[in-house]
Amino acid sequence: MEPAGRWYRVSRGQDYGGSLRGIPGNRTYRRGVPPDTAQPRKLAFAAFVRKALDDARAIRAWTGVEVARRTGVSRQTINRWLRGDWTTDPEPQRVVAFCEGLGISPTVAFGILGWDRSAPARPAPPPPPMDPDVEALLRRLVDPNVSEAEKFHIRETIRYLAYRPPLRIERERGQERAG
Repeated sequence: MEPAGRWYRVSRGQDYGGSLRGIPGNRTYRRGVPPDTAQPRKLAFAAFVRKALDDARAIRAWTGVEVARRTGVSRQTINRWLRGDWTTDPEPQRVVAFCEGLGISPTVAFGILGWDRSAPARPAPPPPPMDPDVEALLRRLVDPNVSEAEKFHIRETIRYLAYRPPLRIERERGQERAG
């Protein structure tokens, strides 16, 4: 007996029709809603993003590249949102960054996506201050002018220092402070 329903190909978040019997084990296919059924949430969010981009172009004369730069959300992500081409919900922090970069309240986007808009999105805490010597090492590790041998030596030294047992002097100082 054949299972009920039709098999639809799933590609990049969208369903493409066609009866594809005999391929149930293939993960790129699933039984489900026919492809012509609209997904209102995706369409509403795509319309929201389109209006936000149109306003940014009209009011601020920003290009798509400028919007991506100022919001911190990549052009590819914005284009996926415009097409409704996403299988999981957009990341809340990206939605917040997009909205704040364009001067829009994130609660509007959260409402369109059906998320709880009563809880304000919290920004990430600032990173703790970094020791200047550690910053210098990090700069050297990403510097293209530093040889791979030198980078290897820096990494090995850092690993050694990170995992070595504490020195006796450090242990005694710790006990003095505790006592």
